[in-house]
Amino acid sequence: MIVVMSPRSSREHVDHVVQLLDDMGVRSCVIDGASRSVIELLETNGQLDRTRLESAPMVERVLDQPAPILAMDRASGNGEVQPREIPLGSRGVMGGRRFSVIAGPCSVENEDRLIETARGVADAGAVALRGGVFKPRTSPYSFQGLEERGLEMLARAREKTGLAIVTEVMCCKHVEKVEPYADVLQVGSRNMHNTPLLKAVGEQTKPVLLKRGWSATLEEFLLAAEYVIHAGNPNVILCERGIRTHEEYVRNTLALAIVPEVKRISSLPIIVDPSHGTGRTHLITPMSRAAIACGADGLLVEVHTMPSRAWSDGDQTLDVGQFRDLMQNLKSLAHACDREL
Repeated sequence: MIVVMSPRSSREHVDHVVQLLDDMGVRSCVIDGASRSVIELLETNGQLDRTRLESAPMVERVLDQPAPILAMDRASGNGEVQPREIPLGSRGVMGGRRFSVIAGPCSVENEDRLIETARGVADAGAVALRGGVFKPRTSPYSFQGLEERGLEMLARAREKTGLAIVTEVMCCKHVEKVEPYADVLQVGSRNMHNTPLLKAVGEQTKPVLLKRGWSATLEEFLLAAEYVIHAGNPNVILCERGIRTHEEYVRNTLALAIVPEVKRISSLPIIVDPSHGTGRTHLITPMSRAAIACGADGLLVEVHTMPSRAWSDGDQTLDVGQFRDLMQNLKSLAHACDREL
């Protein structure tokens, strides 16, 4: 059980609740976040008076399970929906009526190719450029990324196109290196459970794109977001990228049912990655259309000037012309779903 304190509570209010619990014979632990404190009940040796606890000054709620708190805080006090809108550089936002598309290569390879891709996706209507410079690869013998040299290329691509930059951090020491270059820091599927990394990206101010782990439940996904929020950064963009199942035809099973469920219980925007979610180029357009229809706030799509020569994930990558066709294809559906593309 946990006691969630109001963001307006003072140390005196927290100490008062701790004393109440002591009087009831309950051991507790105070967990101080950037915006509020939470008190976890550890051991009960007496009789817990829940009514007295809930009526204490500045106690917001008492929860039986340590479920997601801020990430699930969908409604305001009068019950109105309060979805978050998160800035993406100078070109747009993620959330609200806008359906925003992030596109670019799986990995940054060379500057000319990157800038050509960036110009192509920007002309087609993307608001941000994705590109990996620290690559989490299954094999240690696969291309691992250009690291800081790749960050410099991404920064020059932003200068030439105005696109926001989205790139992945794999460990805590990457955060300090990447933060000056990127507009959004991505935490990949492999690191969704990496709590030190989640805390590190939560302690900086740039928005965080958090990918669902390939075997994570919805609650685990939202609790990972909660680590970032609890550390002080409320600007979390969730990303559904498919889960691993017994199906072998597609790379992953794109579990789109999670999108409306997240929209029901959370204020955070959620986007869909149809590239990793299917692993097949010809499935990207139909699954992108399905993403709009089920309420997603945007897409994360892999795009390359020559997918057949891409250094990683070419089989799930569109070329610039295919991406332009995708964006045209989505416009009428976005309008029908009361979204702007």
